[in-house]
Amino acid sequence: MATPRPRIRLDRNEIAAGETIEVKTLVSHIMESGQRRDGDGNVIPRKIINTFTCAFEGQVVFSCDIEPAVSANPYFQFVVAPPRSGTLTFTWIDDDGTEITATEDVVVN
Repeated sequence: MATPRPRIRLDRNEIAAGETIEVKTLVSHIMESGQRRDGDGNVIPRKIINTFTCAFEGQVVFSCDIEPAVSANPYFQFVVAPPRSGTLTFTWIDDDGTEITATEDVVVN
């Protein structure tokens, strides 16, 4: 099954030098903690996104480690002040090494 494309929203894609932009991200993921049991009493294996990073032209501008208590479909909101025009790259990494990535371009006038 293909992973849906993450949803990313920038409050604007064009900014003046020195301004910040607000970034909102949402990725579809079950975030199974490994503490629940199925109908037969078997433990449902843990499968969570454990790392999220946002990089601007290869330099990390926001990152966090994620724990099992985070709900399904994790949502993050933060601000970034890009020093010049470029690309924001968003990366979510799962327990099994699965990587979900997305990009958004930003123009600094």
